[in-house]
Amino acid sequence: MNNTSCPSVSFSFEHRFLPPVYILVFIVGLVANGWGLKSLLHNWKKLGNVNVFVLNLGLADILYLSTLPFLVVYYLMKSKWIFGEAFCKITRFCFNMNLYGSIGFLTCISVYRYLAIVHPMRAMGRITVTHSVIISVMVWLLVSAQSLPDMFYKKTFRNFTGKCYDTTHKTDVEDYLKYTLGWTLTGFCIPFLITLGCYGHMAVVLWTLKRTDKVLKQRSLKLLLILILLFSVCYIPYHVLRNLNLLARVLTKQRICHKWYNGVFIARQISRGLVSLNSALNPLVYLHGNEDMSAQLRQQLQQVRLSFHRLCVPDSGRMPVSQTADER
Repeated sequence: MNNTSCPSVSFSFEHRFLPPVYILVFIVGLVANGWGLKSLLHNWKKLGNVNVFVLNLGLADILYLSTLPFLVVYYLMKSKWIFGEAFCKITRFCFNMNLYGSIGFLTCISVYRYLAIVHPMRAMGRITVTHSVIISVMVWLLVSAQSLPDMFYKKTFRNFTGKCYDTTHKTDVEDYLKYTLGWTLTGFCIPFLITLGCYGHMAVVLWTLKRTDKVLKQRSLKLLLILILLFSVCYIPYHVLRNLNLLARVLTKQRICHKWYNGVFIARQISRGLVSLNSALNPLVYLHGNEDMSAQLRQQLQQVRLSFHRLCVPDSGRMPVSQTADER
């Protein structure tokens, strides 16, 4: 520990790491979510209760993906924001809406699947599409209420052409740490525990009941693995390192220095890249949460294979249709 001036943190890592990650997430996420939303809208009449949440999940992803080109420009310009203070706050707000909206809708999907598998008789006929729409509106309102205070913290520096902080300027970092700790508890920890409890109990029920349909068991367990992947790779590291990095900034402001500050900053930037992947990984929920969409994907892949096979097989190796008919 050093009580003098702390050594500066190397900011060059985020300029090298985040732009290619954001470009990859933008391309993959836009294609995957665009296909998923198109399939959902095409089967609107067959829209089930869970698919209402899947639809909102896709909309949250599109909202965030639309801001990524501006962030790519920002980090390629060595953290120089040229789009104005208002748009900086809007960009960060869209990220928070996507992050906590995704967590909220994944939690809703978990609860619905839990009720359908563990308590099917109680849930039958009592949960309608209208209920799902009302719950979705409540999720958006709750996430907005949690994210709105973030917009009142200082996000830019030096006449709106400098930094566009994803947290806030160092002048408000102490208050922001308190805010983000409460935000982590309500926006992440509680939904995570609900999701974990639902799928944990569901997994036990599916493995203990021998009469359970094998297809249902496989689909539910695959979805459980997808959610574990999302939380383990995208959400948990981000929240832990965000708060730890804010703590390091508070201590640095107090001139209390530790060697691990720079390592925490680098890990924090990696977690920011990983959390953005949720917009590209969320469509996996589409595949295992909707039978029609899975069937459509298999059919499209089969058509692509057949087309590729026809291109590879020379025409001379085929027999004319008339000749084949004569030889029968």
